[in-house]
Amino acid sequence: MTVRTIWSLAAATLLLALALATYTALQRLPLQSWPAIPFDAARMTTDQIILAYAILPRSSVAVLAGAILGLSGALLQRLLQNPIADPSTLGVSAGAQLALVAGTLFFPEVLDGYRGLVALSGSFMAASVVFLLGWRRAFEPVSMVVSGLLVGVTASAISAALTLSQGEYLMSLVTWNGGSLSQQDWSVSLSLLLQLIGGLFLTLLLIRPLVVLAIGDAGARSLGVSLFGIRFAIGALAVALSAGVSAAVGLVSFIGLAAPALVRGLGVRKPAHILFAAPVAGGLLLWLCDGFVQLLASTTSENFPTGAVTALIGGPLLLWLLPQVRSDDAHQPGVVEQQNRRSLCSLLLLSAFIPVIVFVALAVAKTADGWLILNMQDFKDLLPLRWPRLLASAGAGGLLALAGAILQRLTGNPMASPEVIGVSGGAGIGFAAAITIFPAAGMLQLFAGAGLGAIAVMIVVLIFSSRQHLSPQRILLAGVAVSSFSSAILAALLAVGDQRSWQILSWLGGTASTATPVTAMVLGSLGVIILFLCLTLSRWLTIMPLGASVPQTVGVPVRAARTLMILAAGLGTGAAALLVGPLSFVGLMAPHIAFRAGFTRSRDHMLATFLLGAMLMLIADIGARTVTFPYELPLGLFAAMAGAPYLIWLIGRRA
Repeated sequence: MTVRTIWSLAAATLLLALALATYTALQRLPLQSWPAIPFDAARMTTDQIILAYAILPRSSVAVLAGAILGLSGALLQRLLQNPIADPSTLGVSAGAQLALVAGTLFFPEVLDGYRGLVALSGSFMAASVVFLLGWRRAFEPVSMVVSGLLVGVTASAISAALTLSQGEYLMSLVTWNGGSLSQQDWSVSLSLLLQLIGGLFLTLLLIRPLVVLAIGDAGARSLGVSLFGIRFAIGALAVALSAGVSAAVGLVSFIGLAAPALVRGLGVRKPAHILFAAPVAGGLLLWLCDGFVQLLASTTSENFPTGAVTALIGGPLLLWLLPQVRSDDAHQPGVVEQQNRRSLCSLLLLSAFIPVIVFVALAVAKTADGWLILNMQDFKDLLPLRWPRLLASAGAGGLLALAGAILQRLTGNPMASPEVIGVSGGAGIGFAAAITIFPAAGMLQLFAGAGLGAIAVMIVVLIFSSRQHLSPQRILLAGVAVSSFSSAILAALLAVGDQRSWQILSWLGGTASTATPVTAMVLGSLGVIILFLCLTLSRWLTIMPLGASVPQTVGVPVRAARTLMILAAGLGTGAAALLVGPLSFVGLMAPHIAFRAGFTRSRDHMLATFLLGAMLMLIADIGARTVTFPYELPLGLFAAMAGAPYLIWLIGRRA
């Protein structure tokens, strides 16, 4: 691509963004009525004040915030030699979001004057976890992004659950979390301008070390470069820049990923040129997106936060860039058959724990005076309220666990689960579609929507991975990319602020309190049916992880087996997600715990996985309704609080 073409495309983008911004301003006030500079609010009409202190500052903030995120993404990509690194994919933005949400809800006085520091602390905590995991694998690109996206998903889910627990802050926090660029004055623009100038100046000082890092660690050390110091400085600068944007306007996703990718796609190759062209591309991209958002708002009255709209480009962009990412992973087999170290007695011993948990769930209560065992009359009174949520929780846990075991065997990836590979996100899209198409959606419509969404996403991930011949680790990243796209759609719907927002936000946290006898029986029955299917087809599940050629050699109908397993896992995930929400990590934990406990034969592994999943969700339900008594925590959040540390430990251990 020639230089003239590059400049032509940049000019066209600039003109389009300028045209959209001008159209929005003219919708408010004719050109001849625009106020003169300097602005004097005392002499201006209401429309002039809105133009001068809301519309124009919004365009300024869009350009500056996009430029800062573009610079941050370019720094991270150059530091890690990773074209899919940015504050969103490394969990930095989500860490800032979680810190700001927690500060707003519980320590609002701290935010007064220290908002940037709060965001910075959250960003550094998230980045520290991701970089520590990446350091153990020499910052291998796919592992870094998988770790970052999972940390980001966990932080975002906890932010949503915290928001849900404080209803008086609900819509304002949800809209802000979506990356709202609405302004009331020029103060944010001035703050972002100072951050951008400082970031560009420090980047200029770090140009030479960044170039030296490209020659490799050995070459850099031979030149006397302090690798730790340089990497820390570059990483700290990128994290600080993204945290500043999060503190100012909320979570704006994937601009830092898209801007450097667009610059490279236009033919810019030199590192210094990319670093200083990425802010220009980021500013134009966010300004253009905001222009379309305001155009949509003026024609349909649907006002989406710009950050939620930019997140829609993240999933497709990740999938497009994925084949370009280098990976040092050899193929790692998934769950394969080993010598059986457990007998029927072990399964019976595992089953013996279930009556104990059921007794605690039904007959034990927590009051203001402490724990007590219910008397017979109280037990009878509470039984109709407790048994449906008990059975529903066990059924959902068993379904998610079976879905996780099926996915691990289908993909040959021990890290696959409905939450990680994007299937739960697909269930979320189906759930949102159901409540949009059917305003008074019942359980049948919700189940059908969630199940079809989960199946569709699973098919997309498996087709994409098979066509691209991706390794298991890249399959995982493809699933997380689809999950990010799903989350962006949900975030956009959340920000609308109507009844759908309440329903989606309640679903994101997950709760068993809404379980009825009918839903409990459906989940329990579906769990038993899918378990029976897995036990019947245990031979297929034994052979499928051995590769593409082995199943065909021994006569396994690969296409039929894969289709049937996809349907089973998708329906199970969709049904369970209606109760638990999109995040619990039970589908990841239960198969691993069962396998490490010695249940390695496929039949025993499936049965033990189902029992463990049911037990884990039963324990999570007990904890969700007792830990913060008299208030109840979201069920999915409580399960994720145990699952997220396990997931991080598992990634670190595999490293």
